Amino acid sequence: MNWRWTYENADGGELGTSHDFPSRSDAETFIGMEFEELLGRGIDQVRLFEGDTEVYGPMSLHAD
Repeated sequence: MNWRWTYENADGGELGTSHDFPSRSDAETFIGMEFEELLGRGIDQVRLFEGDTEVYGPMSLHAD
């Protein structure tokens, strides 16, 4: 099963999705490395999916 992130604004409006990752670890590493760039693109929060199943979220990308 593939893993992917959905990108959202602060109100929960979907702004797009990431590419697919082969594992949860790969997906989480990606967010850890890219969160500042995503914030710069106006993405406020993300949700992690395994296939069509939401695993967790929304997770804010802000430091609050």
